[in-house]
Amino acid sequence: MLKDRWLLLALMAPAGIFFVTFFLLPLGRLFLVSGQGELGWAVYQHALFEPRYWRSLLSTVTLALVTTVTTLVISGLAGVFLARNRFAGREVLTAMLTLPLAFPGVVIGFMIIMLGGRQGLIPELSDALGLGRAVFAYSMVGLFVGYVYFSIPRTILTIMAAAEKLDPRLEEAARSLGASPLRVVRDVIVPALRPALFAAGAICFATAMGAFGTAFTLATKINVLPMVIYTEFTLQANIAMAAALSFVLGLITWAALALARTLAGGTVVAAA
Repeated sequence: MLKDRWLLLALMAPAGIFFVTFFLLPLGRLFLVSGQGELGWAVYQHALFEPRYWRSLLSTVTLALVTTVTTLVISGLAGVFLARNRFAGREVLTAMLTLPLAFPGVVIGFMIIMLGGRQGLIPELSDALGLGRAVFAYSMVGLFVGYVYFSIPRTILTIMAAAEKLDPRLEEAARSLGASPLRVVRDVIVPALRPALFAAGAICFATAMGAFGTAFTLATKINVLPMVIYTEFTLQANIAMAAALSFVLGLITWAALALARTLAGGTVVAAA
């Protein structure tokens, strides 16, 4: 028994060392640095209640939530469809939907500029139609489009895997009892996919909260928290505030992940 315990500790040692070295120590150092500025530990009060920082935090959380909901709707519909149907070109379509996984944020930001920038495709088309130049790349709208674009691959594969395990007899039973297609989706498919939706949504939310490359490419004045942290650290040399904002951002993201894990509950309903 004692031998097994030592063996278990030996197997867990690499993971423990990695966790302490690359998580606990940097996080602890970040927390200590945040309290070493002119404001001391009151820096957290300023980070949460100073209007400029509060608006940035609110904008970041709102953008992440809207991105998550939009991504889950798109990925949910596409994921269930791809999991249930076999047709020519299905693998190619799936590969195209997951292609953005290979793109860094800077590349996605550049693509949004090509789409909605001053010389982009959509402004050119809207101008040709007499609607004026619809430039949106350098705003929260452009950032939202970019976030949705790189979030879809991170969610659709999870939903597809869960949808393939659903028991089709549950849907057949609901239809035989007179349930409409909308009610089948609402009362059967969505509850069965709930763990996958929460898991995918948590990843999407966490990614949107901390994404930096896309926002930096589109505009340095976009009011999201990663850009504010970058500005405080590089332009203002306010390292304590940058550390405090980073810590707050990490806590919110961790809380969202923990909440999603709690709400997800059990496993996805699988075929017998």
